[in-house]
Amino acid sequence: MDFIHNFFQILLFTLWIMVWVAFIFLVFRIIMDIFRDGELGGFRKFLWAAFVIICPVVGALVYVLVRGKSMSARDVAAAEQMRAAQVEYTKGLMTEAGAAQEIKAAKELLDAGAITEAEFEAIKAKALA
Repeated sequence: MDFIHNFFQILLFTLWIMVWVAFIFLVFRIIMDIFRDGELGGFRKFLWAAFVIICPVVGALVYVLVRGKSMSARDVAAAEQMRAAQVEYTKGLMTEAGAAQEIKAAKELLDAGAITEAEFEAIKAKALA
């Protein structure tokens, strides 16, 4: 009986530690969102941050209830912006690789004698443009 009681005490203690760690992450996430929001002015940011820091439980609940939708909208906008940047970067890589492959193919044709030096330079200029 004593072993089972101690085991449940350890499980309960572990559960509370997990809850506190999750809550700390939530508070940091809220504070980051407060300062990321472009709609809030400086004084309102200060008030929200002070409220969340001074009364973390109530402040976090109120912030999530009042500004939860706009918090998720900012997350979606940031994700879309990051996705667009990744797509643009990938397109740039593909263009560079495509140009390099085109120049390589033209060089092979030049070496085989299928095209002239002038045609090779024209293909190279077109690929690099």
